Amino acid sequence: MEDCWGHGREGLSLKERSMINLPMISALNRPHELKVHVRGALRNGLSREQISETLLQVGIYCGVPAAVDSFRLAREAFTEADAEASS
Repeated sequence: MEDCWGHGREGLSLKERSMINLPMISALNRPHELKVHVRGALRNGLSREQISETLLQVGIYCGVPAAVDSFRLAREAFTEADAEASS
């Protein structure tokens, strides 16, 4: 499992890995994984704007329904992250 996060490999940063993972997970229609990875992307340094831009690419290349679902899940993840940050 550590290999998928690049431990011991320096070719991509965690931020770059997150930016790659979000559209792949969206395209594969893995909603539970997507929420987890959106939260991880925030921790790895992606801004909400970068996450949104990444999900817009999903709409262009994977279809609008996939992007709509992904944006909904990302908003839920943002809300959860905000709630944790304020408590």
